[in-house]
Amino acid sequence: MISDAKPQPRCSGRLAVGDGHEIYWEEFGDPQGPPAVYLHGGPGGGLQRFTAALFDAGWRVLLFDQRGCGQSTPHASLDHNSTWDLVADIERLRQMMEVDKWLVCGGSWGSSLALAYAQRHPQRVTALVLRGVFMLRPAELAWFYQEGANWLYPDLWEQFIDPIPKAEHSDLLAAYYRRLTGDDRAVQLRCARSWSAWELTTLSVLPDRERQRLAEDDKFALAFARIEAHYFANGGFFDPADQLLADAGRLAGIPGTIIHGRMDVVTPLKSAWQLHKAWPASRLRIIEGAGHAVTEPGISDAISQELVGYREAG
Repeated sequence: MISDAKPQPRCSGRLAVGDGHEIYWEEFGDPQGPPAVYLHGGPGGGLQRFTAALFDAGWRVLLFDQRGCGQSTPHASLDHNSTWDLVADIERLRQMMEVDKWLVCGGSWGSSLALAYAQRHPQRVTALVLRGVFMLRPAELAWFYQEGANWLYPDLWEQFIDPIPKAEHSDLLAAYYRRLTGDDRAVQLRCARSWSAWELTTLSVLPDRERQRLAEDDKFALAFARIEAHYFANGGFFDPADQLLADAGRLAGIPGTIIHGRMDVVTPLKSAWQLHKAWPASRLRIIEGAGHAVTEPGISDAISQELVGYREAG
């Protein structure tokens, strides 16, 4: 488990990536070690420093806040904020680190971004380690934000839909997006808290009150909810909608591991299974009894084990 880990960055800084955006980054580990980048979830979740502890001290690891969240600026901005802007940012960060290629690791939305990056720049990726695969397909979004997960969490769902008038319940994602991008600050914040609470409460099999409290932090919740709704309402900016699965053939030759909790309610196992079948070089590890969060029992251990194997394999 990594929940008590408190790694400190070896160095940190900011990188101007254009369009008025600045990206905050932190580097951990051995400056001479094999390079890796960890992509946080959300989108809009911001880096979590404890995830650097997934990597042993032999790695040179980069974490960064994606556009609009964490310490990146401007805060909660949706302008020039798309999957392909973030893919370009990852390339800028790789060049900043002066490395030719690196291992890419990410969970949830971080797995989506890792796949998009690897499919566009396969020559820059030594391996992929993915957790809680999410490909932003319409069925995946509908499962969590319209009909599916609500059957498992009807009590929490009632709180999620409370800010939205019943007349708009046929398309909750669109209803939330209108309010999160509207001009009424009070409505924005109410919807941001409700949106964030729904996801942060369902991430793990058992409640995690410390994580749930993030939904009460207006700065975090606003970036998290606005940016997620922006990406999801736009289908992840993918064309076609199943682009990440359809383009899995571009991963040929890239080794990788998919780690997925059997009890994952946020991104059910079917997506990981389909990706594994479409990507012959991948290995799928199903963690029994685990949900979606990186801190779920067995999830973090499996990621660390895989990372040790890739480092030792060179």
